[in-house]
Amino acid sequence: MSDPKLPALIAFVALLAAAPFAASTAADWLQWRVPSGQNQVEARQDPLLKWSDDSNIRWRSRIPGRGFSSPIVIGDLIVLTTAVEEEGSQWVLALNGADGAIRWKERIHNVGPLPRMHRKNSGATPTPASDGQRIYVVFHNTQGLYLSSLSLDGAVEWQKRIGDYRGEYQFGYAPSPTIFEETVIIASEYAEGGFLAAFDLSNGSKVWETPRSDTTSYSSPIVTDLGGRDQIILSGDDEIAAYDPRSGERLWHVEGSSRATCGTVVWSEEIVFASGGFPNKETIAVRSDGESGEVVWKNGDKSYEQSMIYHEGFLYTFNDNGIMICWDAETGEEKWKERLGGPVSASPLLIGDLIYATNERGITFVVRADPMKFEQLSENPLGDEGFASIVPYGSSLLIRSAEVGVDRQEWLYCIGN
Repeated sequence: MSDPKLPALIAFVALLAAAPFAASTAADWLQWRVPSGQNQVEARQDPLLKWSDDSNIRWRSRIPGRGFSSPIVIGDLIVLTTAVEEEGSQWVLALNGADGAIRWKERIHNVGPLPRMHRKNSGATPTPASDGQRIYVVFHNTQGLYLSSLSLDGAVEWQKRIGDYRGEYQFGYAPSPTIFEETVIIASEYAEGGFLAAFDLSNGSKVWETPRSDTTSYSSPIVTDLGGRDQIILSGDDEIAAYDPRSGERLWHVEGSSRATCGTVVWSEEIVFASGGFPNKETIAVRSDGESGEVVWKNGDKSYEQSMIYHEGFLYTFNDNGIMICWDAETGEEKWKERLGGPVSASPLLIGDLIYATNERGITFVVRADPMKFEQLSENPLGDEGFASIVPYGSSLLIRSAEVGVDRQEWLYCIGN
């Protein structure tokens, strides 16, 4: 078990020596909800069902500061962000996949105490992204958004202030960047001058920018192929909208969901699904053809902070109140509903037909994705707090959790049979 003794983050941190790491592979988890964009991977021969603080732990690594970003995986390198909010320092950390040892850590910003934000947000909430050659991170501070590019050994290659960000509720910033071809796409939706924009991976120059609403929202953009064309799909501002990822042109939009959303949309071959929570509660399914504007179905359920799961004709959610629900994706018919306990912020992960769903108390439930009946396979506590979404790493899972006591301490766990 790795428990490195980390020096105070207020000091300069030297690059840690490390053995060369493997190149990026198709099995990597390079950004938020990849490789499919739907937060799911294929089944495993020996699925992981049970773990706890003292069982099935391959390693754990002490994470300084506080952050709700999920890790990404680049070969045998694991990367995540964190912030020491009282100091205003924001960091990128890289861990060795074999044992969790910290390979390097780089302070990206040091701006003094970060502004007040919602207790369910942090100074390091957006998940990093990578093209397999570099790492891209977004941080919010001093009323602006900053996009930085790092090499795989932790050197900052470029950094840009990409725009203002002054959320009307002072809840902080949350959307994760997404990479498409040679650009990284960023959403910034706030009280004045919101935008969706793409930046060149090599130097950070702006490729295009499209105005968004003057409404504060928190969802991450995602790129998928719908109807034979690539589209950025994004919810918020009382609509679901699609954009051309090469030009930023708005392709279509349909009214629905809510003013403010946090979850990332999911989709089937013909339908896009979104859910929101402020000020109204709504889960909605809309036709993805970009022409009909058809609302296929909607209901009054709210999955505000977390994203949903689409699987084989059915839609699953682990909503804010800790209730798991299965709907028929075509009709919206409720197949089952079960209270597991909450509250919930993290998004569930699907491995094969197993849903891994974590609540804010650090308990992960393993439930079979079966529309005919609810079947819970296990309940797994880890630490006291869970806000980051689980990420697969080979046959293992990466879970970021915290022990909450007099001195709060975050850990990244690698769990496996």
